[in-house]
Amino acid sequence: MARKLSFRQSINEALAQEMARDPRVVIMGEDISGGTGSPGEQDAWGGPLGVTKGLYSKFGPTRVLDTPISESGFVGAAIGAATAGLRPVAELMFVDFMGVCFDQIFNQAAKLRYMFGGKATTPVVIRTMFGGGFRAAAQHSQCLYSIFTHIPGLKCVVPSSPYEAKGLLIQAIRDDDPVIFFEHKMLYDVEEEVPEGAYTIPFGEANILRDGKDVTVVALGRMVSLAMQAAQGLAKEGIQCEVIDPRTTSPLDIDTIVESVGRTGRLMCVQEAPAAGSWGQSVISQVAEKGFELLDGPPLLVAADPIPVPHARSLEEATLPSVERIAVAVRSVLAP
Repeated sequence: MARKLSFRQSINEALAQEMARDPRVVIMGEDISGGTGSPGEQDAWGGPLGVTKGLYSKFGPTRVLDTPISESGFVGAAIGAATAGLRPVAELMFVDFMGVCFDQIFNQAAKLRYMFGGKATTPVVIRTMFGGGFRAAAQHSQCLYSIFTHIPGLKCVVPSSPYEAKGLLIQAIRDDDPVIFFEHKMLYDVEEEVPEGAYTIPFGEANILRDGKDVTVVALGRMVSLAMQAAQGLAKEGIQCEVIDPRTTSPLDIDTIVESVGRTGRLMCVQEAPAAGSWGQSVISQVAEKGFELLDGPPLLVAADPIPVPHARSLEEATLPSVERIAVAVRSVLAP
């Protein structure tokens, strides 16, 4: 049975169901229960946006671990615990804080299976918030999944809806490799129908949300809903967009994208990250390598402006992709 859940509730439910199913699953992070270990209310926060609220009362302090403000400490502890037999889910509060713990992620977690000849596994999930639109300013609004996608040994997941978030997170927790799980903060209040029971969505299988014959539009995270809105508006002009949500940037289902381009002859990628050295550029490059003859014109990347994300609402909105910018780009891709 399905009922409507928010993106936030879907993640909470996925965590609760996996913690109930597998006693090895533990969660840790800053203020994920809030107030624990100090006078006052326990389970007061559930993280800065309330995603883990209620889990402390269900599973207790040995499995819901409030940590010091030390990303290098608790991310490193989660990676070590994973190699020792637990299945930790660590919350890196904002992806912008990756600089404090990046060595533990890309030099340790990503490489341990390889360096131990396959005898070691690191089943750790690192949940993290990303993206603009929340007026959280330059140090709390970046879109950095391209950096993690570049690292061999990491799996990178970017859910676009509550249904996707639950299924992909359960898959991430059950995976034996390190997974970086990116949650766009502007999606937390979005609601849709989500099944009550546990289910998984396989990594590396893109989702075609809308069929179309004129242009393939590939988008991630929050950009998926903007691309869908643009596609609906363009349909009134007789332009049919095929919208694809890759779900994961690593592994990437490039075959589905190439097959779509074979039907449409045009390609456009939409990302909230700046263009230089980005995931969207990689997608375009791979399509050109695998199916250059399928393209009827040059691909296009819609991306954020190459500046720090501003705090002022008007400036922030001006720097990020929008429904209007996506629609204008589609028209330009189709122009003679």
